[in-house]
Amino acid sequence: MNKESTLRFAITGVLVLAAALLAAALWRHYMYSPWTRDGRVRAQVVKVAPDVSGLVTEVAVQDNQAVKKGDLLFVIDPSRYRNAVDQARADLDAAEAAARAAGADIASAEAGTRRAAAELDMRQAESERRQRMQDAISREARANARSNAAVANAQLQAARASRQRATASQQQALATLEQARAALQLAELNLSRTRVRAAQDGYVTNLDIYPGDYVQAGAARLALIGSDSFWVYGYFEETKLPGVHVGDRVDIRLMNGVNAHGQVQSIARGIADRDNPTGADLLADVNPTFNWVRLAQRVPVRVRIDSDSLPAGTVLAAGMTATVVLR
Repeated sequence: MNKESTLRFAITGVLVLAAALLAAALWRHYMYSPWTRDGRVRAQVVKVAPDVSGLVTEVAVQDNQAVKKGDLLFVIDPSRYRNAVDQARADLDAAEAAARAAGADIASAEAGTRRAAAELDMRQAESERRQRMQDAISREARANARSNAAVANAQLQAARASRQRATASQQQALATLEQARAALQLAELNLSRTRVRAAQDGYVTNLDIYPGDYVQAGAARLALIGSDSFWVYGYFEETKLPGVHVGDRVDIRLMNGVNAHGQVQSIARGIADRDNPTGADLLADVNPTFNWVRLAQRVPVRVRIDSDSLPAGTVLAAGMTATVVLR
């Protein structure tokens, strides 16, 4: 073998070795390095639902409009809720009048009790005096005195019972008064809830509500995306999770060309197992598989976006695609 052939063989061997090393490095980087192209921008989505039912009379926002916390979104016809407030106030006035009347009855019953007690004391004293004057007073007079004392005692017991009834009536009137106050507070709350406001700063999205629509309490009618709530979910293959740790710095590359930085906040602790559903008898329904190639499962990793690293004027939208690379 001449020198030229040897040199050619050596160069070929070096190139093959370099290609093998490069392929091994690429394979290791692709399989085990902590990065993923399967990332999604996420955000808090507030499903705005009215707290009361009724016809929509006004929509104060437009689709994709930025709003501040407390801004008016839409208005529900307040007429019947104003009527409910007026009715509740009238019921409260009536309950207050009944409570005052019950208080007056208590005072009257207490006065009657005091009079009956005084009458009883007088009759008992009179009966005792006449019992001591047996020689000077007839038996009939003494019997009448005892009878008058007994009547006075019965009247006192009746007065005390009347006072107890008055006390019970007053307690019932006071309870009715508290119920009326609570009903008024609820009516005023329902009236205030006819004006639906933004719960936080954000953007109105997919607006699909118009004047004349009838809305049901608790049924979401528009979405509000929190303006300061954006984060990235990177769906990392399970083979790459050993290189992912909470607090790691992250490079975020959006598909629109925007680059930003962030930090790993948390790692999901579970994903759905679609190959192991529960059978009808509550036992695991495991499907037999004979796959030679097993795909690595992807586990969500939550990444906080450093807002300072975003270029000025960057528009983030939930659902955007991102590449997440740990430094």
